[in-house]
Amino acid sequence: MSYLGIDLGTSGLRALLCDEAGVPLASAERHYEARHPGSGWSEQDPADWIAALEGAVAELKAQAGWAALRGIGVAGHMHGAVLLGADDAVLRPCILWNDTRSFAEAARLDAMPEFREISGNIVFPGFTAPKLDWVRAHEPEVFAAVAKVLLPAAYLNLYLTGDHVADMSDSAGSAWFDTGRRDWSDALLAAGHMSRAQMPRLVEGSAPAGRLRPGLASAWGLSQPVTVAGGAGDNAAAACGTGALDEGQGFVSLGTSGVLLAARDGYHPLPGSALHTFCHAVPGRWYQMGVMLSCTDSLNWLARIAGMRPAELTAPLGEALQAPGRVRFLPYLSGERTPHNDAAIRGAFTGLGAETGRDEMTRAVLEGVAFGLRDSAEALRGAHAQLEHLLAIGGGSRSRYWLRLIATVLGMPLHLPSSGEFGAALGAARLGLLAATGAAPETVITPPATAEVIEPVAELVAAYDAAYQRFGPAYRAIREIQ
Repeated sequence: MSYLGIDLGTSGLRALLCDEAGVPLASAERHYEARHPGSGWSEQDPADWIAALEGAVAELKAQAGWAALRGIGVAGHMHGAVLLGADDAVLRPCILWNDTRSFAEAARLDAMPEFREISGNIVFPGFTAPKLDWVRAHEPEVFAAVAKVLLPAAYLNLYLTGDHVADMSDSAGSAWFDTGRRDWSDALLAAGHMSRAQMPRLVEGSAPAGRLRPGLASAWGLSQPVTVAGGAGDNAAAACGTGALDEGQGFVSLGTSGVLLAARDGYHPLPGSALHTFCHAVPGRWYQMGVMLSCTDSLNWLARIAGMRPAELTAPLGEALQAPGRVRFLPYLSGERTPHNDAAIRGAFTGLGAETGRDEMTRAVLEGVAFGLRDSAEALRGAHAQLEHLLAIGGGSRSRYWLRLIATVLGMPLHLPSSGEFGAALGAARLGLLAATGAAPETVITPPATAEVIEPVAELVAAYDAAYQRFGPAYRAIREIQ
């Protein structure tokens, strides 16, 4: 049998075909763009996602194993608002997760105590509820016509099954969700001028959402029934791909933004820390994550200014970790999420001297990002998350210097996975397998083999801990003068 994982990203769609052991058979990618019609706006036409999916499937149909397809799972970028009329026609472009136009609406909703109490989260401008409140105020004719609101992954589920159905992990990022009870909150919906009738049906991410529509199955050359899983938000799917299922398991993702995620066996919200607390994609589990907005983006920014590639910037540092430098970098190029929830803060260098060179600035950037990740780790510890080590993934994990620095700052080993698939597309395929077979999640959602363990540099732990203690006050001081 084979299973298809669909990773619906902000810049493109990736489709991964796996066998029943999770071994990749084939993959295909298609790309699209976001549109920015106003300052802070970010939108996409859902028709672009369908075209990308059909293009990827057309490529995969020629691959061995396609005819044996039995399950599909969709992972999607979270928080987006796809607004449908009574005939399921899209009423306007999808407002994406990185759209900030609804900052005033988010602040208004977040000021209502019930939102943090019930959803377990701060209401961020990128979440779905404030987007609809913005549409209500600025596009009243569109708002009046809304019959259903779907998140991006749920919109692909509609295309695949013909049903309005979403999973718990994705829905928990809407700010209309009772995250502890794993259900829509009538109180939060009412506060946002919405109703349960406008929401999709809920299923667990590993449960069947429906069957692939007969017409679509025929067009795709499939003769046997294909089960479509509930699916997941992108980070929950990544947790499924990396095997972060139980308490004590987690990962740090060193991408454009930085994510430090911990799987949780129970519901332990701590919204004041700006941690995200969401349902996991399997029953009875949750996850929490801290997010920093400029992770490798900070290094990319310095590389652009220097006219170099990021790897060229870090190469002179070697692999042996040095003690903290005098130059400090605050990695807030686009604001910050955890722990500050501060969209207005911007980055800064301090401690620059006439002797400061490019290498010292590069080290400062790497250290600033590591301290930003430590902020998320401290927030997770405040929520009593148990983490003994983390899987390190993402483009930044190619730098051994950076990995040793992060391990030392966090005070825990980083495990590097063996080469292969372990991201959101694999997690989505695993959910498709679980939905189609009824297998136990523990037997399918397993960590990848470890290729290398990066240990903290013991003799520098104290020095970096002292440097981190100066990092928080630097944020507060810079915030006051910006």
